[in-house]
Amino acid sequence: MNDTLTTIFNRRTIRAYDDRPIDPKDLELLKEATLRAPSAGNMMYYSVIEAKDQTVKDKLAVFCDNQPMIAKAPLVWVFLADTQKWVNYFHEGGSVARGIAEGTATWRKPGLGDMHLCIQDAIIAAQTAVIAAQSLGIGSCYIGDIIERYEDVRDLLGLKQYTIPACMVIFGYPKNPGNNVELKKRSPASSIFMTDRYRDLHLEDLKTAYGPMEEEMRRHNRLPFGNTGSIADYYYFRKYSSSFMEEMNRSTKAFMQHWDGPEETLG
Repeated sequence: MNDTLTTIFNRRTIRAYDDRPIDPKDLELLKEATLRAPSAGNMMYYSVIEAKDQTVKDKLAVFCDNQPMIAKAPLVWVFLADTQKWVNYFHEGGSVARGIAEGTATWRKPGLGDMHLCIQDAIIAAQTAVIAAQSLGIGSCYIGDIIERYEDVRDLLGLKQYTIPACMVIFGYPKNPGNNVELKKRSPASSIFMTDRYRDLHLEDLKTAYGPMEEEMRRHNRLPFGNTGSIADYYYFRKYSSSFMEEMNRSTKAFMQHWDGPEETLG
């Protein structure tokens, strides 16, 4: 197995970090590696905000379901789906005016398709950063809760109409680097990879798909109902029907409506 696959196969989420800041050389390599991520048309439809001010990190920790590890993390990156910069470029660089003058194109505001491409770009960049960090001995953790409380996040980070939070990743050198923690189980490939068309999975298929994870959780006494419940019970009651998922859905709808709503004045 080559070094790249070894890095991928050994990656795990790290939430506890050493207090020392990221070495400047490692940070520069991390940034350069992130920029090598695939991008739609090489347009770099994303931006990354590094939260350095402790006040900003503290607020992000509160906005993201009160997770102190965010405030304590040495490096916090918010990956934005961002076509605002291209909207600005099209207008300020004269492309829109030329298109109208020549009769070749009329201005259209960015749509949900543009948003989808931007989100893809941002998350591909984030995962590239995560793998690069792992290769440098830097741990990482995705923070999905960044898509909650959109209005608060927007105001805190000064986001424009066509910039939305796609994901957030926190980084740091692992507090216990020698800690040999068992890697979490995954579904077998046969349950995930399909040929030619979608295959609808039902109960027996799903038991096969999530059986390894359920077995692991039962071994660690993590399932509900006195550890007699299923992995479906665990996620249904802990996540799917939770208040934070209700907020994620509300917030996501809010930023989609803002993006797709009346266009705001540039400036």
